[in-house]
Amino acid sequence: MKTSLLILFLLPLLTFAQSKSDQSVVIKGILLDEQTKPIPFGTVTLHQKADSTLITGAISDEAGTFELRAKPGTYWVKISVVSYTERRIPAIQVVNKPIDLGKLILKASTKRLDEVVVKGERSQMELALDKKIFNVGKDLANAGGTAADILSNVPSVAVDAEGNVSLRGSNSVRILIDGKPSGLVSLKGGSGLQQLQGSSIERVEVITNPSARYEAEGMGGIINIVLKKEHREGINGSFDVITGYPANFGLAANVNYRRKNLNFFVNYTASYRNTPGRSSLYQEVYRDDTTFITQQNSTNRLKGLNNNARAGLDYFFNPKNVLTASYTWRLSKGKRYADILYRDYQFSTQNLRSITSRTQDETETEPNSEYALTYKRTFAREGHELTADVRYLDNWESSDQLFNQQTVGPDGFMATTPAVLQRSLNDETEKQLLVQIDYVRPFSKNGKVEAGLRSSSRDMTNDYSVTQRGDNGVWQPLPGLTNDFLYEERIHALYGIIGNKSRKLSYQAGLRGELTDVTTTLRRTNDVNPRHYANLFPSMHVTYDLPRQHALQLSYSRRIRRPQYNDLSPFMTFSDNRNFFSGNPNLNPEFTNAFEIGHVKYFSKGSISSSVYYRHTNDKILSIRRVNEQGYSTTRPENLASENSYGAEFAGSYSPFTWWKLDGSFNFFRAMTNGSNLDVNYQSDTYSWFTRMISRFTLPKSTDVQLRGNYEAPQKTPQGRRKALATLDLAISKDLFNNNGTLTLNVVDVFNSRRFRSITEGENFYTESSSQYRLRQVNLTLSYRLRQAKKKEKPAEGEF
Repeated sequence: MKTSLLILFLLPLLTFAQSKSDQSVVIKGILLDEQTKPIPFGTVTLHQKADSTLITGAISDEAGTFELRAKPGTYWVKISVVSYTERRIPAIQVVNKPIDLGKLILKASTKRLDEVVVKGERSQMELALDKKIFNVGKDLANAGGTAADILSNVPSVAVDAEGNVSLRGSNSVRILIDGKPSGLVSLKGGSGLQQLQGSSIERVEVITNPSARYEAEGMGGIINIVLKKEHREGINGSFDVITGYPANFGLAANVNYRRKNLNFFVNYTASYRNTPGRSSLYQEVYRDDTTFITQQNSTNRLKGLNNNARAGLDYFFNPKNVLTASYTWRLSKGKRYADILYRDYQFSTQNLRSITSRTQDETETEPNSEYALTYKRTFAREGHELTADVRYLDNWESSDQLFNQQTVGPDGFMATTPAVLQRSLNDETEKQLLVQIDYVRPFSKNGKVEAGLRSSSRDMTNDYSVTQRGDNGVWQPLPGLTNDFLYEERIHALYGIIGNKSRKLSYQAGLRGELTDVTTTLRRTNDVNPRHYANLFPSMHVTYDLPRQHALQLSYSRRIRRPQYNDLSPFMTFSDNRNFFSGNPNLNPEFTNAFEIGHVKYFSKGSISSSVYYRHTNDKILSIRRVNEQGYSTTRPENLASENSYGAEFAGSYSPFTWWKLDGSFNFFRAMTNGSNLDVNYQSDTYSWFTRMISRFTLPKSTDVQLRGNYEAPQKTPQGRRKALATLDLAISKDLFNNNGTLTLNVVDVFNSRRFRSITEGENFYTESSSQYRLRQVNLTLSYRLRQAKKKEKPAEGEF
């Protein structure tokens, strides 16, 4: 083991030394697994004889390719990758011309590693120039959590108290599941991810500057959540049982069965959670030389039963043609109880005027279905392929809320106004049809062209009404709070990309055109608001391979954030009748030009990436809070003139010893926001940063311990500032059942410090708020992995 570590440590120096020789010859190839997928970070070494002294070596990059140099002669090649059987290629004759070893297929190893040795698994974080991949199952603190919990701990990603997701400080992020839109994030935005069990997620991909092949939606970039799915022969899968406090009970099964040309997969999760939360608000309102003060405290409990089932078939007509059909069904039922207490003062908190209590009892049902059909054809030439995808989403949400409100005098006993009983009914539907075709054709060894089209049609409705019971017992509608909102969206897109490589320089240029047609209608008032616009979105990526496993990339893309259904809906939330939130039917899209320079370095014990980025945004969309003379606030999205932001990001993975792994990231940025088109005071210039670190220790007897810390620094906003946030998570796991099972105990937010605190100021008000939608959570998860034993195979030709 020590010899191997020494070899890995010396590889960069040896490679650099060989590159300086004028007589050296290039030897290259690509490492692939049995499913012909690239194998990154594999060690390739060159020897004069089978077990002789090391001559030189290299490490394969993200695409599995490697390149080393040697003087003319006869050599042996040795390929070593953790969890794969070592492969040796004897008697390679090196003369005065480059040698291409072609595709080198590695077989998965069936050997078990000894204790206190790095296990045959991927790192928690894999780095590439164009994206970062976070392998969910390797982060112990994710056990028992939801998709929203997982995203909140992905570097550069933040999830606020309402479940809104932001990337590098930008709240304009496109969230995809398996590379496609999902009903989970349609009606409820990012908060819908709380209904997806984390155990069904394989990995999270973060693409900060996407190319033209991706939707132009999402100023900050794209977050792609990839669900679990296997293709290995026989039956295999994983099973999870979860229990936790506060109440968190769950079951999960991910099963695959592959026989010859047919692969069947099923994912099912069921969970019950009772999630407590709390918030507080302090507000001063200035009117007629008098200060009116409100202190507001609320507690809530959300009891939810969620079922998610996904089943599908892969049918392989032959090795080059596969058809995949899948169906996803989800049903969520929830009960929300909330208590809000308002204390109203005049002049100071010593002069109490009244106390108002308000309760909320909500019943919510959310069934939704997704149908998908995908065909993929690969051709004789490597990289030549055609993919066609059709999917249909049918989502529905029904909410029935009952509110009871009572106001008493300062003594807390004498009622000053009659009790108020109100009811809010809200029915939402969504139907979406998506068709997408992508085609890739190589035209040279490293060159290729890509083209595709995408067409989506989405229709959404919202029937909303608020009524109040009168003294005679009759329910009457409240003015302006009953209507039917219709949202119709049609987006059609075409794109083309060309890419090539000349020695160490690679380039990719693309252009995407999108035609958007959005119409919103308030049916009862016949208020129609059509929007039609066509846009071009260019992208450019240039990569340069540097010596000693370094690479540099310069990228540019133009992005858009279209106002979505929730951004445009004029209906206001009614659970808090002092603070209302709504959309804005007159909202315009925002456009961003994004530039980024990225660098990545692979080395024997890990990798590190760094990037510098700049974004210029017009018509920046931000939420603006306004407060009237009575102290009632409304918050809705508005178009601010512009925003300029730039920053630097660093992410790395490092294993100083075989028993210690580190993953971390650091992001520093500056954002200058100009909202003077609305108010001369709506401007901010902020410096901020956030960081994340995971430290994992492998102990004897198949035991792992992990610490995970997050910190988000304070940040200024056009109306105030957000305060700092810091959390620490702790987890310990132990392998059981002959290493086929794992028992994990984790404590999420050990110090109960995940509180979102902000200060918002206006000409006539000052507001300070604090909210904690999830308290400290303790989970115990038992996972069991069912895998098929692999058959012994004869050594491939050229191996010994």
